[in-house]
Amino acid sequence: MKSLTKTINVAITGINAIDNPAPGTGVARSLREDPQLPTKLLGLAYDAMEPGLYMDWLFDRRYIMPYPSGDPETLMQRLEQIQDQTGIDCIIPNFDVELPLYIHCAKELEAIGIHTYLPTKAQFALRNKSKLAEVAPSFGIKTPKTITVTSVQELEEAIAELHFPLMIKGSYYKAYRVNTLEQAIQRFYQLAAEWGYPIIVQQVITGIELNLVGVGNGQGGHLGLVAIKKMAVTEIGKIWSGVTIHHEGMRLATEAFLSHTKWKGAFEMECMLDRDGEIYLIEINPRFPAWTYFATGVGINLPSRLVRAALGLPIPAHQDYEASKLLMRYTYEIITDIAPLQTLVTLGEL
Repeated sequence: MKSLTKTINVAITGINAIDNPAPGTGVARSLREDPQLPTKLLGLAYDAMEPGLYMDWLFDRRYIMPYPSGDPETLMQRLEQIQDQTGIDCIIPNFDVELPLYIHCAKELEAIGIHTYLPTKAQFALRNKSKLAEVAPSFGIKTPKTITVTSVQELEEAIAELHFPLMIKGSYYKAYRVNTLEQAIQRFYQLAAEWGYPIIVQQVITGIELNLVGVGNGQGGHLGLVAIKKMAVTEIGKIWSGVTIHHEGMRLATEAFLSHTKWKGAFEMECMLDRDGEIYLIEINPRFPAWTYFATGVGINLPSRLVRAALGLPIPAHQDYEASKLLMRYTYEIITDIAPLQTLVTLGEL
């Protein structure tokens, strides 16, 4: 495949690489590692304390964005400012909470030259955590028993039906295992304050956690898939170490999901393999996961393929990856002057 001569400006959100890392830095690392896709990377953050803003080696320019809870007009105004100043060829949003806004604005973005590669509003709704149990049988996969609640009374009724231990989940992010009513109520209020309602109460499936990252092509197929088994996780279940696998059941479930939904864009399947070898679908995340760079490291550069698809560029032929490749996450420190922080707070860009 020939290298491009034009540099492509790609904007990336979700660069908050904290103890619960967002996907953006992994997406950026992946794009940096495609020598045939010359890119200028623009990091978009919601707070001046997001670590990605200080990664000079990863992002060429960095900007503070309005919070995604705002209206579409505010988002468009900010992106138009950046477009006029620097230019954006493609944008990759990496937070669940911001995706409805970007999906809503996709045609307006296209009109000013900013390409996206996102699911439709209907596709996005199909994988909603609160509705997944209803639609999963359509593509032939089981889910844990799930109840959505909006009050403590409903929470207690759900507990009486499902019994402990349970998972308490926010509408967009975070999930906690609880074993008592007191723990459940505490997490209920915590998640409601962070992400609003409804809160999801879910049966716990014991077994091996399997995850898969991919990019749907919008026609029922995909631009690449990589599956892993989690080995060690953080307090809220985020991967700390894992290993690549090939699992036929996981692959078939993913292909059925893609065929049924015609999903377009990045996604992550979170599943549990129980003691009987039965797969349960836990969540479908509508964007790249934080461990996306793992796929790039084993030869499947999904962010690069997504950008190529969004811009109508040639995409590498499908290839396989090796099983038993290990991911080990670690922390790292950046030492810098305080001037970049002052500039970001004052000007909103760096």
